[in-house]
Amino acid sequence: MPAHTSQAVRPGPPARSGGATALGWIVTIGLNVVAPIITYNQLRAHGWSEFGALLVSGAWPVLDSAISVAWRRKLDEFAIVTLVFMAITALVSLVGAHSARALLVKDSCVTGLFGLLCLATLLAPRPLMFYFGRKFATDGTPESTAWWNGLWQFEGFRRTMTVMTTVWGVAYLLEAGVRVVLAYVLSTDTMVTLSPVMVYGVLGALALWTAYYGKRSKAEGERRAAAAEAEADRAAAA
Repeated sequence: MPAHTSQAVRPGPPARSGGATALGWIVTIGLNVVAPIITYNQLRAHGWSEFGALLVSGAWPVLDSAISVAWRRKLDEFAIVTLVFMAITALVSLVGAHSARALLVKDSCVTGLFGLLCLATLLAPRPLMFYFGRKFATDGTPESTAWWNGLWQFEGFRRTMTVMTTVWGVAYLLEAGVRVVLAYVLSTDTMVTLSPVMVYGVLGALALWTAYYGKRSKAEGERRAAAAEAEADRAAAA
């Protein structure tokens, strides 16, 4: 399809494995939410300090990213962003005050930095949600990747990615601010459990909104395409 046909109907995605997608989500939630909480509680029960237990429990998300890279056998833009943020998190955790509360505050600042990154990529050729969407909307095969990349030619798709990136950026900036405040109001043990729940609770809410908004945008694009095609047919008949 030519690049200027913004009202054209978007092609559908190639077939993908639902089982592989579900397994990926299970691994992600297990290593980023469940495993860190269990690790922290077990280490604290065996006499570890709050700071040490919190730092060690943060190794699970690193393993999650390593598994993702090994699974797909390539380092895509999503994996690069994840690795960069893990490096920033590790660096920030070693700078400044070494207390559990300080580490929680620093972790919140990192998610705030993610929100800023989302907003900054609005000035880039393609916003961040384009790459995040490609990770979760495709199975990593060349066919599905090419299908997703090809959608960029449609004006409606570009607008959808821009809106999504804006909403995610603002949401994570607000989430980070709330977690920083709670880190000083609540106990460390409470925040160790609450912090990942907040992060992935916000992620879950954003994911549901993203799915809804994406489907609505697709339906609107198809409606406009059908209307434009009908108008073209009437003009040709006249």
